[in-house]
Amino acid sequence: MHALVLAAKGITHHLAVTDLLTRGGLDVLALLILVGRLYRRRPSAPAMPLVLAALNIGLFAAMSTISAGKFPAGVGFGLFGILSLVRLRSAAFTLRDVAYTFVTLVIALCTGLPQRQLWLVVVLDVVVLLAVLMVDDPKSYEPPTRTVKLTLDRIYPDPSAIPGDVAFRFGQAPLSVVVDEVDYVRETTRVSARYPAEPQEPATASDPEPRGPVMAP
Repeated sequence: MHALVLAAKGITHHLAVTDLLTRGGLDVLALLILVGRLYRRRPSAPAMPLVLAALNIGLFAAMSTISAGKFPAGVGFGLFGILSLVRLRSAAFTLRDVAYTFVTLVIALCTGLPQRQLWLVVVLDVVVLLAVLMVDDPKSYEPPTRTVKLTLDRIYPDPSAIPGDVAFRFGQAPLSVVVDEVDYVRETTRVSARYPAEPQEPATASDPEPRGPVMAP
């Protein structure tokens, strides 16, 4: 009777291994179908499978750890505040940074909750780490770049001529050029050109802090 009352309140001190394996297997199978098959049919950022796998496996590990013992309301509010630090819209983080940040919080949650069975903590931590190891492909990493904003003193009827003109004016061929603004009044074109980062400069893939425009001669 005591065990039934605890189960009804969601407070159990023992987690069935077979139930954990069954639910974990179903979650991984659904994740493989969703991300490995359905999601990959559409073009997306190379890091998105890592983000989706990290959120799915991490949330499964967190819920399994929480449901395996007492979880006070105060800890829940604190956890909600910590998880609110992870913002997918944040320009200061790349998608991979967000995924690894979330995984770090999940591992801390699984390891830090008291009165949990040690085997459960170890297994869930290992599963989360293995999931990241399998999904995160270093070959898909883009080389570090820097963004240079240029204001060109003309309008281009043919946009394909912009990269060549930027390379001529700036003295170096860009990896890519994005047109930010075309001003027909001043007859100028503002572009953002991506260049390989120098070894000594701390460049990021997203370049969150835009530099001021550079007037090309």
